[in-house]
Amino acid sequence: MASNNPILNRMTATASRTDIASEVAALKEQFAAPSRAGVADRMTIDDVVAKTAVMFVVLLVAGAYSWFRPSLMLMLVGGGLGFVLALVNTFKRNVSPALVLAYAACQGLFVGGISRLYEAQYQGIVSKAVLGTLITFAVMLFLYSAKIIRVNGTTMKIFIIAMVSYVALGLISWIATMFNPSLGGGYGFFGTQFGLLLCLAGVGLAAFSLVMDFESVQQAIAYGTPRREAWRASFGLVVTLVWLYLELLRLLAIIARNRD
Repeated sequence: MASNNPILNRMTATASRTDIASEVAALKEQFAAPSRAGVADRMTIDDVVAKTAVMFVVLLVAGAYSWFRPSLMLMLVGGGLGFVLALVNTFKRNVSPALVLAYAACQGLFVGGISRLYEAQYQGIVSKAVLGTLITFAVMLFLYSAKIIRVNGTTMKIFIIAMVSYVALGLISWIATMFNPSLGGGYGFFGTQFGLLLCLAGVGLAAFSLVMDFESVQQAIAYGTPRREAWRASFGLVVTLVWLYLELLRLLAIIARNRD
């Protein structure tokens, strides 16, 4: 089952592709065939865990720098470059560890900066968002490992529809806020009376996206994906975790604002 995450989708496809110009029928046949890579060259879960840890170290170091030396320009540059690198790493045919780590650094600058802004408004919110992200990751991993949550065609279709709707709503909210900066207290539709429901939907989508990612990683390992693709797997997981963290940060901020 494919993930909603295009990064991990590309990784899974790489596991069975020998010729990018092959016809669809030939590609499917190759996808089902055993990997040509030797056992020692195949990706393992340990590879994914190790490279994900490296990415998080880079992200945290950059985030700490942005936190202790706050700069709006640094945060915006980090966010902009991070977005560009995310696109490059997603669609690049051959994964580049250097570009993956560069993404982690840029994203760290953005996350650290925006976290400092939220913390200045609502003390203690960042620690709660971090804890919530870790707990959500652990819970979703357990539910997936225990096969309590299963990925199938129906859940995938429902998820895609919900995801597209959420992204479209977020875009409309952003445009509306440009014309009316005070809308929802600056949070757009997410700061209105239905804001909490929208934020909960965002957290739910990000959490379920982790399950999709776990499934894609498992399939890629089963297909004998080359070890270098572990960088793409870790990249995809970090993208989803950062998304989850930012959704939780916004949810907690709106709850704190409404309480005050």
